[in-house]
Amino acid sequence: MKILVTGGCGQLGMCLRRVMPDALFSDIVEAPGTLRLDITELQAVRELVAREGIDTVVNCAGYTNVEKAEEEPELAELLNAKAVENLAVAMKEVDGLLLHVSTDYVFGSKYNTPIPEEAAPAPESAYGRSKLHGEEALARVGCRHVIVRTAWLYSEFGKNFVKTMLQLTAERPGLKVVFDQVGTPTYAGDLADAILRLLKMDAPAGIYHFTNEGVCSWYDFAQLIGRYGGRTCDIRPCHSGEFPSKVKRPAYSVLDKSKIKQSLGLRIPHWTESLQLCINHLNKH
Repeated sequence: MKILVTGGCGQLGMCLRRVMPDALFSDIVEAPGTLRLDITELQAVRELVAREGIDTVVNCAGYTNVEKAEEEPELAELLNAKAVENLAVAMKEVDGLLLHVSTDYVFGSKYNTPIPEEAAPAPESAYGRSKLHGEEALARVGCRHVIVRTAWLYSEFGKNFVKTMLQLTAERPGLKVVFDQVGTPTYAGDLADAILRLLKMDAPAGIYHFTNEGVCSWYDFAQLIGRYGGRTCDIRPCHSGEFPSKVKRPAYSVLDKSKIKQSLGLRIPHWTESLQLCINHLNKH
């Protein structure tokens, strides 16, 4: 198996480097150990696949700024849908496998119990629509593919909620964080492990959901980040309406993980356990 990981400088890409040291990593930026690849250019993708003998792509690349996607829907579509189509076409031509990472945002706000893979998507944001269009492009092209939907991703790398909260709780005496949006924080290191297991076990094509175990609000999440980080900041709950946004964010986005647990015999850590691990890693640097 010759694996290419796109988005190799992002949160998940950096975590995959720890568990897939023999894979090739690409991004649109130049960085040590990273091939420069613009996945919005089909010919560039084809040439790299042929030159390196790639038979498996793990697509971690994408437009992830949920708020800004409302202002740049065309760019979100280019990176989250057209680029996925390009990767799918390149893998179809070599009978390769494309494992694509998607999101809870494809579901919007219509659910209030854990959401299974077969639930009908109903995105309510430009970001969610672009990610759904990427999933649909995979089905349309018809390459061998696996889709892994995740949510509330964080890690030691890049910008994310955990690192932001650690910074803010160190700088401010008090904070307000919304308590009326519920989901499951997901440590990118755990997702990387699950992706490796999917590839090693040659899991059947289709859609899988993966997050850590448990459920919380952003307020609960922030409270524990502050506690694990040794902060004394006074964190208080508030309604989403106190932070007006262009994006309609899902009030409930807990994903049902039964399928991936049964398929892989997987024990998924609770979000509190993985959060402690991530903060321990951050404290060592």
